[in-house]
Amino acid sequence: MYYDDLPIWGFLGKVDKEGKDDPSEYKYYLFRHLHFEIRYNKDRVIEINARTDPSLLVDLTEDKEVDVEFMYSSKWKETDIPFESRMDKYSQSSSMHHHLEIHWFSIINSCVTVLLLTGFLATILMRVLKNDFVKYAHDEETADDQEETGWKYIHGDVFRYPKYKSLFAAALGCGTQLFALAIFIFILSLVGVFYPNNRGALFSALFVIYVLTSGIAGYTATSYYHQLEGTNWVRNLLLTGCLFCGPLFLTFCFLNTVAIAYGATAALPFGTIVVIILIWTLVTSPLLVFGGIAGKNSKAEFQAPCRTTKYPREIPMLPWYRGTLPQMAMAGFLPFSAIYIELYYIFASVWGHKIYTIYSILFIVFIILLIVTAFITVALTYFQLAAEDHEWWWRSFLCGGSTGLFIYSYCLYYYYARSDMSGFMQTSFFFGASRVRWLVVYVKKRCSGAPFEESAFYTIHRFWLVSVDKMDQIGCGKHAPPCVCDSILDDNVV
Repeated sequence: MYYDDLPIWGFLGKVDKEGKDDPSEYKYYLFRHLHFEIRYNKDRVIEINARTDPSLLVDLTEDKEVDVEFMYSSKWKETDIPFESRMDKYSQSSSMHHHLEIHWFSIINSCVTVLLLTGFLATILMRVLKNDFVKYAHDEETADDQEETGWKYIHGDVFRYPKYKSLFAAALGCGTQLFALAIFIFILSLVGVFYPNNRGALFSALFVIYVLTSGIAGYTATSYYHQLEGTNWVRNLLLTGCLFCGPLFLTFCFLNTVAIAYGATAALPFGTIVVIILIWTLVTSPLLVFGGIAGKNSKAEFQAPCRTTKYPREIPMLPWYRGTLPQMAMAGFLPFSAIYIELYYIFASVWGHKIYTIYSILFIVFIILLIVTAFITVALTYFQLAAEDHEWWWRSFLCGGSTGLFIYSYCLYYYYARSDMSGFMQTSFFFGASRVRWLVVYVKKRCSGAPFEESAFYTIHRFWLVSVDKMDQIGCGKHAPPCVCDSILDDNVV
């Protein structure tokens, strides 16, 4: 509850669980009297607190109608705190010393994870690959006599376009838009736009920025779709517009219907829904189309360092731990371990009575999350290619976004272990909103620049080095026609 934009926290009732193990034996009571203590400075309200009288209770355990007479009292006290400083109490609540120690401990722990992953990747790139390149360059006769193995063996298949190219490009477009949305929100939060008494600023900013960045989704999706030699760009654009908005709209309709059925104030009025639909139709859709046309007409081309063979190679049988689900579990655990402490404070702010204002620390954790996700995705891509599995496109997405699955699992833990929520409406709103947040995290992390672009850059750069080494060995200079050198590469492998 708010009074003059000041948050008021208090209990409306209590649940008596003492000495009762069966939830059906719990007693439910409603407080009848609220006491408000208000501090003021001249004609300005500075602070307001609410307390209850535990002696005035109404038993609501039995499911029947009860007539209740509510009472309230208020006490006004004068204070010297100026009106300009009245929000400092709430802004600094999450910046207290013991809270900051926990936040910085989490950041240090995450930085250690980043350093370990950096060392791990450096070991792979600087030692394993370097040794492969040296052996590949100086042992020409052995290389000609022996059959290639590992990731060099699949150079003719690694750049084969993925299945479901339209969905692939649409996911890239939606992820890039959500990534841009997150960056803009962080910029606004760091400059001080969001503060405790400006309650609707965050949701308004999310809506406006999402509408204005829809052109980014259209441009990115059609640009990638064009690079993947797709032809039906209109269908790709429609898929881009519905990939995220579709599940979001269905979730909103369900939650709004539940709120209307329960008579809750969380339900949006019909006029607001009409305005949102008009904005989506008149602003979001045209920007999406304009971005799609610009992406279709862009000159970007996908230039693979090796020519793709006509027929794909058969992927060998791999152990179970190299499957998609085990790889996703490994890829999602490390990024989640870097953010789970900060995640607790965010949940306490969204579903509890805490106020979160340490946006600088949240931004640092966000950067660490991107770095860890990119590093672990590159490492798993290397192991996948080393096992002669050339279908890495979708795997890099699934592994990059698997942190969202861990976050949704944390939602289950938070609901059953950390909160006292119950009932169909609270359950629907909690898991409905959590589902949307999980979808945002999954699409943004899976399809933004971090996991896929790092994996793609790493793979292209590595096979470009192999192609150059191979062309030097067989007498093709760097100015030789690529098609000739690629043909020789294919003949040597076949």
